[in-house]
Amino acid sequence: MPDIRMVESGRMGRVAYGRIAPNEDLVQSVEKLCLAQGFRNAFVRGALGSLVDACLARSDGTCQVVHGPAAEIVSLAGEVRSHDDGSLRAALTGVVVDVDGNVHGGPFVAGANPVCVTFEVTLEEWLPQPHPETFHNHCPST
Repeated sequence: MPDIRMVESGRMGRVAYGRIAPNEDLVQSVEKLCLAQGFRNAFVRGALGSLVDACLARSDGTCQVVHGPAAEIVSLAGEVRSHDDGSLRAALTGVVVDVDGNVHGGPFVAGANPVCVTFEVTLEEWLPQPHPETFHNHCPST
């Protein structure tokens, strides 16, 4: 399967700070925060918190479980995108440290990353230009 990437023009919009409650899923909660703020697309700009256990997707389709309690997230990046049906999908990747100090990284699996105590996240709205096909005019011809 080819690696498909989308390049688009746009601008940044509003910024929202949210707190995710204990036992709420990290990925699904970021999607819910965007819905609550009216963000159709957003970037994760910062985060602080820990998970009960972390579940990171492996390239073979399996999940690597990082056991807690309190698996600390030391880095989180990602984006939230809207779909044609109006739903939102978050793609979050991060670095997690387990209770023994081992470092693990990868994409977080939706529905499998419960927040431990609380989790704070900063989201920045992305407002793409309505006509992405105009971007092709800037590509060099081959």
